[in-house]
Amino acid sequence: MREFFKMFFASLLAMVLAGIVIIGLFITAIIGVSKSFTDKETKKTDGNILVIDLSKRINELAESNKFAFLSQGGAYQPGLYDITKAIARAKTDDDIKGILVKLSPSPNGWATMQQLRGAIVDFKTTKKFVYAYGEDISQGAYFVATAADSIYLNPAGNVDLKGFATVLAFFKGTLDKLELEPEIFYAGKFKSATEPFRAEKISEPNRLQIQAFQNGIWDQFLGGVSEYTHSGKTEINKWAVDGSIQFPADAYKAKMVAGLLYWDEVEQRLRAKTGVKDTDEVKYVTISDYAAAHKGDGKISDKRIAVIFAEGNIVDGEGKDEHEIAADAICEEIRKVRKDDRIKAVVLRVNSPGGSALASEVILRELVLLKQKKHLVVSMGDYAASGGYYISSMADSIFAMPNTITGSIGVFSMLFSMDKLMKNKLGVTFDEVKNAPYADVPTTSRPLTPLEAQRMQNSVDTIYALFKNHVATGRRLTSADVDSISQGRVWTGTDAKEIGLVDELGGLDKAIASAATLAKITDYKVVTYPEPTDKLSALMRKFNMNTEASAVLKTSIKQEMGDGYEWYEKIQDLRKINGKVMMAMPYIPKVN
Repeated sequence: MREFFKMFFASLLAMVLAGIVIIGLFITAIIGVSKSFTDKETKKTDGNILVIDLSKRINELAESNKFAFLSQGGAYQPGLYDITKAIARAKTDDDIKGILVKLSPSPNGWATMQQLRGAIVDFKTTKKFVYAYGEDISQGAYFVATAADSIYLNPAGNVDLKGFATVLAFFKGTLDKLELEPEIFYAGKFKSATEPFRAEKISEPNRLQIQAFQNGIWDQFLGGVSEYTHSGKTEINKWAVDGSIQFPADAYKAKMVAGLLYWDEVEQRLRAKTGVKDTDEVKYVTISDYAAAHKGDGKISDKRIAVIFAEGNIVDGEGKDEHEIAADAICEEIRKVRKDDRIKAVVLRVNSPGGSALASEVILRELVLLKQKKHLVVSMGDYAASGGYYISSMADSIFAMPNTITGSIGVFSMLFSMDKLMKNKLGVTFDEVKNAPYADVPTTSRPLTPLEAQRMQNSVDTIYALFKNHVATGRRLTSADVDSISQGRVWTGTDAKEIGLVDELGGLDKAIASAATLAKITDYKVVTYPEPTDKLSALMRKFNMNTEASAVLKTSIKQEMGDGYEWYEKIQDLRKINGKVMMAMPYIPKVN
């Protein structure tokens, strides 16, 4: 029998090892095959019309996908910086005759749209053409399109001009029905992150700040529409208030579009612009393929400026998901940059609504150490608020787009008492034995005592004071000044500049130029950190951290819930808070 088991386990081990080898060879083969496809795909740049599709999500950091040949996706998805560089390169590329912007509802934020629009405006200085075409044109997409020479709308299509609305969901009634009692602690009267769980409607301070940033972004939007239509902002605003733009003919009459055309008719105009015969195909090149073919700035220099991308929620430790700022990972990148003597200045690109207070402090410490050796400039994207502003606060200078959402200098913590829910709904009760008064805190099995609650509030107040002190030091403001502009309030980039939270308005290109000026260098190479995200590596990491079933389930839920997935994620995030002190925006502002 002993020999049988020896043979059995030896055979089993051999099968396992063989399986590992086969899987390894399979993955290697996939990578090899996909590389050949990737190499072919990056050569698809023989088109002369650069196509920018606004339905695609644009992240800060580029992504490579070795499995692209299995789907319709591209092998390389450029980040916003890569896209703006590619558009700038196309200005002097004789093969590129113009740009076509494909318009549709876009998942991208208003600052991203604004930066993209600015790159297109700059492209037009070459006198090359820019056309835009859409069938269902959202306000965000139309804002980008206003940089075009001509905007065309399908005769049966739609273009939005209706103003902005921010809709929030409140869960207090749900919690009451479940007898789930939230225990909430916050600092700052505008810090409304916990409002959906303690109120049934928007508070007046929160309503004030929402109206303020909506009005700020709306003013930028009106400016773009005014430039294209040559109508005044007041008149355009009246169109939205009156609901005047209801049908394609209304948009054409108001000169919001240059024509009501079908796609084949637009393509005929593109043929005329590029001298293509009716019998020949129009040659297009996607911005992804064009950016992939022209990665890097081609410069050779020992003097470098590093751009560190910080995108997503700020989380402790290693993190688990793509597009999040995991403290361990970004700190490692910051240390690499600090120790590299070739790097003379650093730009931190922040696109984050915040997150963990502890992770934010850990990251800020590494940035302070970096700043002792090199100049540090911050460039803000769609959001650089709460924890996102915290990690920005000590920079030499801060750049933001007018449509950036920033500030939100405030702190909160929250946990839930589940004892009534468990007892009255499920018949579950709790008991405990402890050898010190606070051994079980934070706990969800019982309400906090008044003394325990005060300790929680003390923690929030202490971190809030630290936050304000960093801002006062970094921005060279008095404590009174910081207190008057903090309180958890969010600001647009334009307003943030007025109150001293931001130095200049502009995109990443201006921040890089500023860093070069601070370092007193003119000939330099721009290098980016971290490396572009690899889909295969991300997949393998997910398999390491999650079961295959959970990954599939998450994808399925996201597809089924659509926009509602945002609130599902918010509820899931509550489990991670559980008494932790947080620096996060109350929600990602979506002005539709």
